[in-house]
Amino acid sequence: MLHRDIAWRAMTGYDIDAVFDIANRVHPDFFEARAILAERQELYRNGCYLLEVSEKPAGYVLSHPWRLGSLPELNAPLGALPEGADSYYIHDLALLPLTRGLGAAGQIVAALTKHAKVMGLASMSLVAVNGSLGFWERQGFSVSDQPGLAEKLATYEGAARYMIKDLDQTSA
Repeated sequence: MLHRDIAWRAMTGYDIDAVFDIANRVHPDFFEARAILAERQELYRNGCYLLEVSEKPAGYVLSHPWRLGSLPELNAPLGALPEGADSYYIHDLALLPLTRGLGAAGQIVAALTKHAKVMGLASMSLVAVNGSLGFWERQGFSVSDQPGLAEKLATYEGAARYMIKDLDQTSA
C-alpha cells in the first residue's frame, strides 16, 4: 500500500538529473549515460514516471513499445522506437532502498500493464538484473530463453534473464 506522501508522477525532462543520480546509485554496474536516459524519456513520455517520497525523487521507471524477442543495447541510443512494435518493454525500474516494501514497484508495473493492454500489445518484456527475478515472476513475467539474445544479455550481467509477460491471459 502506498502512503500519502509517496506517489508516481509523469517524468519530465527536468527530472533527468535526478534519474541519472538514482540510476548510478541503484545500478552502479549497469551504467547508462545521462543522454541515454533522456532519450528514453523523450522518445516515449507515456512510459516514463518518477517516484517521489515527500516530493523528493526516490525512484523511476523508463518503458516503451518494442519488439518481442529483441532488446535494446545497454547504454546505446535507440534513435527511434521500432515500427510495428508488438511488446511493451520495461527498460528500467529503479527504486532507492527507502521505498522498497511499500508497494510502489508493483503499483507502477500494474499501471504499465494496463497501458500496454490499452495499446493492444500482446506482451510485455524486460531484462531482470540485480537479483530481481523473483519480483518480476510475482508480477506475472516468466523467463524466456532466447538463444539470439545470449550475447546481449551477457553485457548486462551473467545472471541477466530476458522475461516476458503474456497480456492475452493476464488481468491488469
